[in-house]
Amino acid sequence: MRESVRAEVLMSFLVSEELSFRIPVELRYDTEDPYAVRMTFHLPGDAPVTWAFARELLLDGMGAPSGEGDVRIAPTGSEAGSEVAIRLQVGTERALFRVSAAPLVAFLDRTDKLVPLGQERTLGDFEEHLEETLGRILAEENAG
Repeated sequence: MRESVRAEVLMSFLVSEELSFRIPVELRYDTEDPYAVRMTFHLPGDAPVTWAFARELLLDGMGAPSGEGDVRIAPTGSEAGSEVAIRLQVGTERALFRVSAAPLVAFLDRTDKLVPLGQERTLGDFEEHLEETLGRILAEENAG
């Protein structure tokens, strides 16, 4: 059975040192992909953009700088654990967001109640869906 956790938070999109604006961001966690969280950014004048990355990365980034690739998350702010910086990168293009840690903690707590961290493999149909999805992706690549 598919279950999910959703939340909407306001994040500051830091355009430059002098310019930032707040945007709504949808957080989503779904038992069909129990290792990942999705963030959908609603930027003014653009279509929504969704990023998916490891739930564990978000959790780790709450306490210490985490991530080595396109997604990096780190605590920031004057009080330890009060804010979190999320940096997304595609090639040389970067976007930096800042958000209060409290709504992220609440979201992660709700995901942990649905599927405790470390128990993702216990979802019986996840492996089956993963193999099916990978097979479909490979078939599409071979056809193209």
